[in-house]
Formats: sequence, C-alpha cells, structure tokens
Amino acid sequence: MKGPLFYSKILLFGEYGIIKDSKGLSIPYNFFKGALKVSKTPDEEAIQSNKHLSNFASYLEEVADDTVVTFDLKKLNKDIANGMYFDSSIPQGYGVGSSGALVAAIYDKYAEDKITVLENLTRDKLLKLKSIFGLMESFFHGNSSGLDPLNSYLSLPILINSKDNIEPAGIPSQGLENKKGAVFLLDSGIVGETAPMVSIFMESMKKEGFRSMLKNQFVKHTDACVDDFLKGDIKSLFSNIKQLSHVVLDNFKPMIPKQFHALWKKGIETNDYYLKLCGSGGGGYILGFTQDLDKAQSALKDYKLEVVYNF
Repeated sequence: MKGPLFYSKILLFGEYGIIKDSKGLSIPYNFFKGALKVSKTPDEEAIQSNKHLSNFASYLEEVADDTVVTFDLKKLNKDIANGMYFDSSIPQGYGVGSSGALVAAIYDKYAEDKITVLENLTRDKLLKLKSIFGLMESFFHGNSSGLDPLNSYLSLPILINSKDNIEPAGIPSQGLENKKGAVFLLDSGIVGETAPMVSIFMESMKKEGFRSMLKNQFVKHTDACVDDFLKGDIKSLFSNIKQLSHVVLDNFKPMIPKQFHALWKKGIETNDYYLKLCGSGGGGYILGFTQDLDKAQSALKDYKLEVVYNF
C-alpha cells in the first residue's frame, strides 16, 4: 500500500505576523514529500513513525466530532495495526511543514465527507479545511493555524489576507532566462522546535513595546512584501525585505540561532542577501532573498543553500 504524495511548504512571508492578522504567503515546496505506506520489513524509522501514528489516532478519536470532522477510525486503527507509517523526506523541526504533510495525508485517506481538491473551493470551504487542519495539527505543536496542512493538501500557493480571509494565489511565474534573483533556504544545521519559540513570542506579546513594534513595523513590512511579491515589484520588494530582516534581527533574536546573528547583520550591511525566519525559527532552515544569486552564494560559500524560487 502506498498513498498519494504530500509536499512540504514554505511560508515566504507571515511567520508570527499571521498570529496577529498580518498578511501571509505560503507556497508548496516539492523538493520534500511524504506518503502513507505499509512495509513488510519496516526499519527503525518506520517503526517509530507507526508508534507516532498510533498516538495521533488516539488524539483524533478524542477531538473529532460531528460538527467539525469525523474519521473512519476503524480503518485508520486497522491500518496502523498492520504497520502503516508516514514515509517522508521532509526534515522535522526545519520549518517546512513536516507535520502538515502528515496531517494532509491522514485527512485525505480517512476523513469522512472530506472536502476534495477538485471541488469549487469557496472561501467557506477553505476556512473549514483550515480549522479542521488546525485542530488536527495541534497534536504536534500545541497550537496550529492549520495553514501548513492546507498548503500541503491543496498543493497551491495560499494568500492569507487575514485570519478569516484566505484564497489560492497566483504567484509570478519563474522564467529562468536572465533571472539573477532568488529565494533560497540556508541550512542552519540545528533542529528547531516550534512550541518553545511560539511561547517566547507569546510572552513577548505581553509587553506594550513589542506589540507596538509588531503592528507598526513587522506587520507593515510583511504586508508590503506580500503585495510586492504578488505584483512582481522587485525593487520595492527588496526594500521591504531589507527592513523586515532588520526588524527581525532587532526584535526576534531568540528565534535566530546565535551563530547566525553576525551573518544576518552582514547581509543587511552588504545588500548581498537578506535573511528572515522560515517558520518559527530556533533552527531548521533560514529563508534568504537575493537580487544576485552569484553574490549571495559567494558570500555564503560555507553554507548549504537550496534555491526555492527564481525571479
């Protein structure tokens, strides 16, 4: 048995801000993927994943209710008893949606009366999916917006206008001729954990100064970045990304691994590249933007970069 593939995602803009109703833009990233499988000869990883699925199934049994979502739990538990696991290349704790892809796969296979990708996805249906996925993914993070699984399930770029207003987005196509600019992932080499980072953020939100910075700087530049990116206004986009990178360095230091503080600052000073958080931070990938990939690669030659998008 092998189920359909579900891909990782990258939240280009909106990390932390979407908790406070900023805009956000999330895109599928097909480099990493996962699928539900059953193996006659499971390795250690498959055995661990199977145990994890068993705990997840118990959680779904507790939270599922007729008003939100119901699952064919009999079938799910039977498949788990037969050794089903989630075979995934998506690194965990890297901010690219490892739990989101798993949630999408379970919903796709076991949800009853599921909303399918093929039907007309009205705003109400998207919001319903998002709330179902938020409920499911809370098992992994303690609190989830549901956006990662939504992205993985639909495999479409998603524009978050506000908490109650999301829609599939058309992003500018990436012709490769003469495209020097790029969005890339920089591997920090450290596994990040979402829950502690979110709790640091929530603690900071109790301070008036932090709330004010979030609204007047972080959300402002995030919203502008989303608009610029969708319009293809590269000049304005990089001006706003530079400001955003600066705001994050000044105010989100705990989310940036210490050994990257100087590298982050260097990008802002040289304009060779700008760094920002990918997901909740604390490790995993760091997201980078550059108008000249050769320059960025040369400045970051000691690090592993993976290009996500060219422009």
